[in-house]
Amino acid sequence: MSPELSPPLRVALPTRRATIRLGKALARCLRGGDLVLLSGELGAGKTFLTRALCRALGLPHAEPVTSPTFTLVHEYETAPPVAHADLYRLSNAAEVTQLGLLELRERGSLLVVEWGTPYASQLGGDALEVVLSAEPRVAVFGASGVRSRVLLESLRQGGQGG
Repeated sequence: MSPELSPPLRVALPTRRATIRLGKALARCLRGGDLVLLSGELGAGKTFLTRALCRALGLPHAEPVTSPTFTLVHEYETAPPVAHADLYRLSNAAEVTQLGLLELRERGSLLVVEWGTPYASQLGGDALEVVLSAEPRVAVFGASGVRSRVLLESLRQGGQGG
């Protein structure tokens, strides 16, 4: 987590339904051009949370939301559009730049990036950072800039859908 002015926000996720509520809360706060960085061990729920967010932004249930581990980026026609990336297999900043994620963000896509924390600057910075843990199932939110602090405070004020 990056240093920030306000303390991190912890949200317990004891059930899948709690994670879906969190995705809905995020959907109410986020807008095109925002950056969400997801981290946490395998199986912690990064893709599940992304799926819940995409559904809340209008993605039909018939369209699958899967981990972009091998394709690196999936784009979804939601409102705003979502670009879901997984940077786990990348080894340097140049590879991140070649994916064009910053350009997608600048054109109004919401970026949701798994394993993106080391590349936050290549993604434009000012990220809402979410660290997910599997045991216990918890999401810990932090912020690295002005806009992401606004998002964090919005979630803290009851936006987490609890």
